[in-house]
Amino acid sequence: MTNIAVKLAETARSFGVGAVYGDPVEIEGQTLVPVAITWFGFGGSGSDETTSGIAGGGGGGAAIPVGAYVTQENGRVAFEPNLISLLAVSIPAVWVSGKALARIIRALKK
Repeated sequence: MTNIAVKLAETARSFGVGAVYGDPVEIEGQTLVPVAITWFGFGGSGSDETTSGIAGGGGGGAAIPVGAYVTQENGRVAFEPNLISLLAVSIPAVWVSGKALARIIRALKK
Protein backbone atom coordinates (compact mmCIF):
# COMPACT_ATOMS: atom_id res chain seq x y z
CA MET A 1 0.00 0.00 0.00
CA THR A 2 1.42 3.39 -0.95
CA ASN A 3 1.70 6.18 1.57
CA ILE A 4 -1.61 8.04 1.36
CA ALA A 5 -0.25 11.07 3.23
CA VAL A 6 2.30 11.66 0.47
CA LYS A 7 -0.37 11.41 -2.22
CA LEU A 8 -2.65 13.84 -0.37
CA ALA A 9 0.22 16.31 0.09
CA GLU A 10 1.00 16.19 -3.63
CA THR A 11 -2.67 16.78 -4.47
CA ALA A 12 -3.06 19.66 -2.00
CA ARG A 13 0.10 21.34 -3.28
CA SER A 14 -1.47 21.72 -6.74
CA PHE A 15 -4.50 23.68 -5.47
CA GLY A 16 -3.35 27.16 -4.40
CA VAL A 17 -4.47 30.18 -6.40
CA GLY A 18 -5.72 28.01 -9.26
CA ALA A 19 -8.49 26.73 -7.01
CA VAL A 20 -9.76 30.24 -6.27
CA TYR A 21 -9.29 31.94 -9.64
CA GLY A 22 -10.41 29.97 -12.68
CA ASP A 23 -8.96 30.04 -16.16
CA PRO A 24 -9.87 33.13 -18.20
CA VAL A 25 -12.83 32.59 -20.54
CA GLU A 26 -13.69 34.81 -23.51
CA ILE A 27 -17.40 35.34 -24.17
CA GLU A 28 -18.69 37.82 -26.75
CA GLY A 29 -15.49 39.85 -26.72
CA GLN A 30 -15.27 40.05 -22.92
CA THR A 31 -12.75 38.14 -20.85
CA LEU A 32 -14.07 36.61 -17.63
CA VAL A 33 -11.98 35.26 -14.76
CA PRO A 34 -14.21 33.29 -12.35
CA VAL A 35 -13.59 33.65 -8.60
CA ALA A 36 -14.65 31.17 -5.91
CA ILE A 37 -14.27 30.51 -2.19
CA THR A 38 -12.78 27.07 -1.76
CA TRP A 39 -11.83 24.81 1.10
CA PHE A 40 -10.99 21.19 1.53
CA GLY A 41 -10.06 18.78 4.25
CA PHE A 42 -8.82 15.27 4.66
CA GLY A 43 -8.76 12.80 7.48
CA GLY A 44 -7.72 9.27 8.02
CA SER A 45 -6.49 6.59 10.27
CA GLY A 46 -4.98 3.25 9.61
CA SER A 47 -2.18 0.88 10.26
CA ASP A 48 1.00 -0.29 8.67
CA GLU A 49 1.06 -3.19 6.20
CA THR A 50 2.02 -5.82 8.78
CA THR A 51 -1.21 -5.63 10.77
CA SER A 52 -4.69 -6.81 9.91
CA GLY A 53 -5.05 -4.40 7.01
CA ILE A 54 -7.54 -2.13 8.73
CA ALA A 55 -7.30 1.31 7.21
CA GLY A 56 -9.41 4.39 6.79
CA GLY A 57 -9.51 7.64 4.99
CA GLY A 58 -11.68 10.46 3.91
CA GLY A 59 -11.77 13.80 2.27
CA GLY A 60 -14.02 16.53 1.15
CA GLY A 61 -14.21 20.03 -0.11
CA ALA A 62 -16.42 22.72 -1.51
CA ALA A 63 -16.28 25.61 -3.93
CA ILE A 64 -18.71 28.51 -3.91
CA PRO A 65 -18.63 30.80 -6.96
CA VAL A 66 -18.66 34.38 -5.71
CA GLY A 67 -18.29 36.26 -8.98
CA ALA A 68 -15.96 37.04 -11.84
CA TYR A 69 -13.52 39.69 -12.98
CA VAL A 70 -14.81 41.10 -16.27
CA THR A 71 -13.03 43.28 -18.80
CA GLN A 72 -15.24 46.18 -19.74
CA GLU A 73 -15.47 48.00 -23.08
CA ASN A 74 -13.07 50.76 -21.99
CA GLY A 75 -10.39 48.19 -21.09
CA ARG A 76 -10.93 48.40 -17.33
CA VAL A 77 -11.41 45.31 -15.20
CA ALA A 78 -14.29 45.17 -12.70
CA PHE A 79 -15.46 42.54 -10.24
CA GLU A 80 -19.04 41.39 -10.86
CA PRO A 81 -20.39 39.50 -7.82
CA ASN A 82 -22.68 36.49 -7.93
CA LEU A 83 -25.26 37.87 -5.49
CA ILE A 84 -27.00 34.57 -4.76
CA SER A 85 -23.74 32.88 -3.76
CA LEU A 86 -22.65 35.87 -1.70
CA LEU A 87 -25.96 35.80 0.18
CA ALA A 88 -25.65 32.06 0.73
CA VAL A 89 -22.22 32.60 2.26
CA SER A 90 -22.91 35.80 4.19
CA ILE A 91 -26.20 34.89 5.88
CA PRO A 92 -24.71 32.09 8.03
CA ALA A 93 -21.66 34.27 8.80
CA VAL A 94 -23.86 37.15 9.96
CA TRP A 95 -25.98 34.78 12.07
CA VAL A 96 -22.93 33.27 13.80
CA SER A 97 -21.45 36.73 14.38
CA GLY A 98 -24.72 37.91 15.92
CA LYS A 99 -24.90 34.90 18.23
CA ALA A 100 -21.28 35.40 19.31
CA LEU A 101 -21.84 39.11 19.94
CA ALA A 102 -24.97 38.38 21.99
CA ARG A 103 -23.03 35.95 24.18
CA ILE A 104 -20.19 38.41 24.66
CA ILE A 105 -22.64 41.15 25.68
CA ARG A 106 -24.44 38.76 28.04
CA ALA A 107 -21.10 37.75 29.62
CA LEU A 108 -20.04 41.37 30.08
CA LYS A 109 -23.33 42.24 31.84
CA LYS A 110 -22.66 39.71 34.60
